[in-house]
Amino acid sequence: MNRNILVIGSANTDMVITTRYFPRPGETVLGEQFLINPGGKGANQAVAAARLGGQVTFITKFGTDLFGDQGRAQLLHEGIATDYILSDPDHPSGVALITVDEHGENSIVVAPGANGTLSAADLAGASQPFAECELVLMQLEIPLPTVLAAARTAAGLGKRIILNPAPAQALPDELLRQLYLITPNESEAEILTSIAITDADSLEAAAQALLAKGVQNVVITLGGEGAFLRTPAEAQQLPTARTQPVDTTAAGDVFNGALAVALAEGEALPAAVAFANQAAAISVTRLGAQASAPYRHELPQSVPG
Repeated sequence: MNRNILVIGSANTDMVITTRYFPRPGETVLGEQFLINPGGKGANQAVAAARLGGQVTFITKFGTDLFGDQGRAQLLHEGIATDYILSDPDHPSGVALITVDEHGENSIVVAPGANGTLSAADLAGASQPFAECELVLMQLEIPLPTVLAAARTAAGLGKRIILNPAPAQALPDELLRQLYLITPNESEAEILTSIAITDADSLEAAAQALLAKGVQNVVITLGGEGAFLRTPAEAQQLPTARTQPVDTTAAGDVFNGALAVALAEGEALPAAVAFANQAAAISVTRLGAQASAPYRHELPQSVPG
């Protein structure tokens, strides 16, 4: 069994304030807790996959600053291979400012910093992890040309590619055609397909539109309603456990990291999505991004593994 997962993406430091409600434009509100946590969609997914049993190599770029030093140390602590993490002396490490309201919903602004300079050329020295991995997991907090270059390399080696298309943006058909799996949420699926998801029919139509663009399989995440899986052969909605959310930050990242682990272990897509739903359901009951990712022993025994 090849549990090697290559994650390529962003790493940030999250500065989080909890508050009763989000301020309106021009309004100042008094918050409650303040936390500084490691984050970034790429790093969150790498940590989630590592905690759930994946053998993870992570490619990202930090600045040469305190946040970068702390980020590297945290990733090493999680057992993630950091041999291909790069440094940018001219840009700071990425930072995210996050507000979490009393319902667990979040509002996020990201300053990419060094993440924005991770280039296709930076991937040239990473031939070994591309060759040895079972699959490649990426997001869109790094430049799109870098994502496309990584996809070309992975596809040329016959590797499965999972793309979490967040933050959402228009994507070239060349990239979509190389994807084994795309995992948008409802708003991201609408941006990618111009189909507003309002019911089961529009959900199916959005998934079909992505398949028509060449993606092999589609999972649209639905928050507390679970996830909708569409393959060329089947469609099904897989429910998730009902929980009381504390913080939904990184729930999608935990979902994607867990999904990658289950697929790397040979699970079929429905079982992999069920596994990912379980992990994400646990994550929303905890404050923070990487801090919310569960360990394998915390998941119910009924899921894969």
